[in-house]
Amino acid sequence: MEVKEQLKSLKPYEPGKPIEQVKEQFGLTKVIKLASNENPYGCSDKVKQAIQEELESLAIYPDGCSAELRKQVAKHVGVKENQLIFGNGSDNIIQILSRSLLSEGFNTVMASPSFSQYRHNAVIENAEIREIELVDGRHNLDKMADSIDSKTKIVWLCNPNNPTGVYIREEELINFLNKVPKDVLVVSDEAYYEYVTAEDYPNSVALLDQFPNLLILRTFSKAYGLAALRIGYGIGNEELIRLIEPAREPFNTNRLGQKAAIAALNDQTFIETCKKLNREGLKQYYDFCEQFGLEYFPSQTNFILIDFQKDADELFQQLLEKGFIVRSGKALGFPTSLRITVGTEEENEALIQTLKELLS
Repeated sequence: MEVKEQLKSLKPYEPGKPIEQVKEQFGLTKVIKLASNENPYGCSDKVKQAIQEELESLAIYPDGCSAELRKQVAKHVGVKENQLIFGNGSDNIIQILSRSLLSEGFNTVMASPSFSQYRHNAVIENAEIREIELVDGRHNLDKMADSIDSKTKIVWLCNPNNPTGVYIREEELINFLNKVPKDVLVVSDEAYYEYVTAEDYPNSVALLDQFPNLLILRTFSKAYGLAALRIGYGIGNEELIRLIEPAREPFNTNRLGQKAAIAALNDQTFIETCKKLNREGLKQYYDFCEQFGLEYFPSQTNFILIDFQKDADELFQQLLEKGFIVRSGKALGFPTSLRITVGTEEENEALIQTLKELLS
């Protein structure tokens, strides 16, 4: 049986290794996973209560329009309800956009290295991919703008960028948007929005009226701690949302996820606490890097990319055997770096001490 030719060049997404698998493989009793940028503090207690209350309704289909969640997110973000589209994680919104706009004969522009699903979905749709190399971990916005032509459909901006953690400043974003033709969609992927502390980070929602070709992605998988329940959303021009809605599968967000997201949204104290603890965790890694003379990118996310000037896969394996799951930079475009999720203070300290032993 033949599949699309372009699928033959793709590999399925490879998530971080499961904890139980690592325990069994290396005979370990304790494993710390700092690979998938999950919230080490879990989720709000309000979320757990909301899920418990919803368990009696598992036989009933979820609300296909996410009506109550839509209402709460619209209020929280400050937009109209018809400016939102919901997905099975923000990855699903990327898929919907790619399916709606990309096809053979057209192209899409993105930074490299960046989040893999922009490229992955463009390949499936057989669109031309124009990848612009990062400069010092940052988007080269001038070169990206120059790469746009009459066949460009989508420009992807990962802000802050994964895997570097570096962000696009508000002035830079506005200057870029002013250069982009109005019929080209610019996607600002803000998966780590809740972790950002930079004062000049864009208020992208406020730019929607001025730039109707801007669409913003956010998620409940990171700071809100709902990665298992897969709720992401897009914020954009209401006409664009109306046009892409038919590409969204029915019931693409589940009942538990919707209820959990509503509860999570109503506990911003939890988010502020996680944000503060995350900055403290990042400082642990900054201090470690400065002590050992290691280069790293200052991060506006809950992860850090550190260059160890060693083969990333080998260092990854050494840590794995000692009970630490991190992300090798080799598959991310940084062959001598590790991307490490910021854990609890104790988890960070345990990993740093192990790294010190390996580096010595």
